[in-house]
Amino acid sequence: MRLLHQVLPALLAALGVPGALGVPGERAALDVPDARSACLLLIDGLGWHLLRDHAADAPFLAALAEGTEPLSVGFPATTATSITSLGTGRPSGEHGVTGCTFLAPSGAVLNALTWCSQSGVDLRDTAVPEEVQPHDTVLQRAAAAGLDVRVVAPPLQLGSGLTRAALRGGQFHSAHALGDLAAGVLTGVSGRSFCYAYHGDLDRVGHLHGPGSLPWRLQLQLVDRLVTIIAERLPAGALLVVVADHGMVELTDPVDADADERLRAGVWELAGEVRARHVHAAPGAAADVLATWREVLGPRAQVLAREEAVAAGWFGPTVADRVRERIGDVVVAARHGTGVLRRVAEPRESAMVGHHGSLTDAEQLVPFLLVTGTG
Repeated sequence: MRLLHQVLPALLAALGVPGALGVPGERAALDVPDARSACLLLIDGLGWHLLRDHAADAPFLAALAEGTEPLSVGFPATTATSITSLGTGRPSGEHGVTGCTFLAPSGAVLNALTWCSQSGVDLRDTAVPEEVQPHDTVLQRAAAAGLDVRVVAPPLQLGSGLTRAALRGGQFHSAHALGDLAAGVLTGVSGRSFCYAYHGDLDRVGHLHGPGSLPWRLQLQLVDRLVTIIAERLPAGALLVVVADHGMVELTDPVDADADERLRAGVWELAGEVRARHVHAAPGAAADVLATWREVLGPRAQVLAREEAVAAGWFGPTVADRVRERIGDVVVAARHGTGVLRRVAEPRESAMVGHHGSLTDAEQLVPFLLVTGTG
């Protein structure tokens, strides 16, 4: 299976940057052609199965997908983790962003999208992004090799903790709408350059209305048009790669941890997200918490002890010592339409229709689409 974290090292190799991350074979595995410049366009929430199921709404993307194989994003299948896997060329067990929320070195539960605590306190000074994720990014390596490197993304991502952790090394260019996103990409591949670009509206609509809903399908049509516009104007020697960070499923069988005393017993902190939970137990309570969560969730979820999840390779082949404590004593990967809500502590997330994070193909598999410029 081809993996999301392999993509940017393979692109750098295609641009002539030698020894990208020192990981051999990744370019060959992804079959990336030589290029003078390249852009990685991340469409948040565009799962492989969703694209195939709604090909009529995205004819250009669906045509690019014909005859290709998907990527697997790794666990958990969530934006913060996947962007950091992309940006570092490493799985979550190495880079350490182990979920949408996870236990920071300071002991606080950190929301990696906002880099704030659950109460909204900015943690960038106490959980310094460059220390939470200390590895060089692929963008830093590209810049060191002499490429013109840029990030094209919404203004709120400028200087954010996640940008500093995963995408440091590029010049940031704000994109406020589809037009300046497309223009930013085209400018970003005009020389000997590398560009990372992000579009998040499909994911947002999926969370609000559900994947495959009419609003979601109409948004997919706009995404298809965005990629078409860029592809039509892509200069000769430029390469556009379209990927996603996760798929999405509709929640049909929720469990509310805030309302079930059994799921609160012995629990010190509950991190992760609805479809992929990190359960941190109080001292001495890990075995009881594991048994209780297994009993309550039953076949609706895989419930493993930390060491079981690590041994199963959920976080990649290697889990660094500094990362291990960010993984829950108990790790939960939901099946089918189940998810563990927190309606009191996480009211916004609990109200969402669409979710992601777990190990199902619908969440794990994403497209890997290539367009080469003809001038």
